[in-house]
This record gives sequence, C-alpha cells and structure tokens, in this order.
Amino acid sequence: MNQYRNDSVSVEEYFRIRENSDTLLEYIDGFVYMSPSPSTIHQRISRNLEMNFLNFLVAKPCELFHAPYDIELKIEKMEGTKVVIPDISIICDKSGFTDARYVGVPSLIVEILSPSNQSHDLITKLNLYMNYGVKEYWIVNPMLCAVTVYALNDENMYEQHDMQINTGEITSKLLNGFRVDLAYLFNN
Repeated sequence: MNQYRNDSVSVEEYFRIRENSDTLLEYIDGFVYMSPSPSTIHQRISRNLEMNFLNFLVAKPCELFHAPYDIELKIEKMEGTKVVIPDISIICDKSGFTDARYVGVPSLIVEILSPSNQSHDLITKLNLYMNYGVKEYWIVNPMLCAVTVYALNDENMYEQHDMQINTGEITSKLLNGFRVDLAYLFNN
C-alpha cells in the first residue's frame, strides 16, 4: 500500500480526488493510500470466502459487502476521518448505511494480503480496526496459505482466536459455528 500523495489532505479533498480517479484510494489520518489491483489468486480467495460467508449468513441479520465498498470508520471516542476499503466487511448494525458508503464499524473485516500491502494490513489496519472496535479481523495470506483470525477480548484488544496454515479449518469467534476449510479456500 503506497501513499498516493506525500502531503496531508482534507477529507473533502480526498473525496474530490476519489471522484476523478478509478484507483482504489483509502483515507487515514489525512493521508491518501492507494490499494493495489487485486491479483487472480486474491480474487479467487475472496470469492471462495465470500461464498462461505454468504451461505452462513442466510436468514441472519448481518450483511456482507466486498471491495470496492467504502467504510468510513466512526465512533464517538475517536476523532478524524478514516475511509477504508476492506476486501470483505460483515455489517450487523445497519444504522450506518448511506447511499454512498457505510459510516460506523463493521462487525467483521477480512483483508487479503498482497506482496505490496502486507505492513499496511498487518500493522496499520490491525491497530486501526482494533481501536475502532471491529470485533473480528481476518488476515488472509495467500503467499503462505495462512489465515489468522483476531478477536477483541474483554479489554478491547485483539488476541489471536485462530490460525491455520495450509490445512485444517479456520473458525470465527463472532459467527458461532462458521468455519472454512483451507484446502477449499486456497484451491486455485
């Protein structure tokens, strides 16, 4: 994930830039970040995971949204504007929907790593999502065929709920009973 510009911009300027660009751009603490275009393997993993989530969520109150869909993270105790475009968002609190984006905090977010965005997803976004209270954060690493699931604990800190590499099933703490077989997920 590269900075789009080296200078800080207002949120209004960010939305003007977005209107005139086909590039996926995120806004964190005044800086605009450019997301890489997803690779073929990224798209396949995203599709496989989405299908599992969608099947599980049938007749449940939560909704799945996939990139590109803007999430404007917002809670009372945090200042500033942060607009992210997670690979997958599961939203259970429907009060934040607008015509253009979701304003609030998704219940679960999935980011699929690519070689150029690893530190952004592993450090910047992990801390951002934890501080905003995203209950569960999944990091999918196609290079290692690994999935790590972080869940908020009682102190509102992320702790590792599950991690699998190459084989086995990955589970969700938030979505009780949800599981995905890694062989299926990484089947390309």
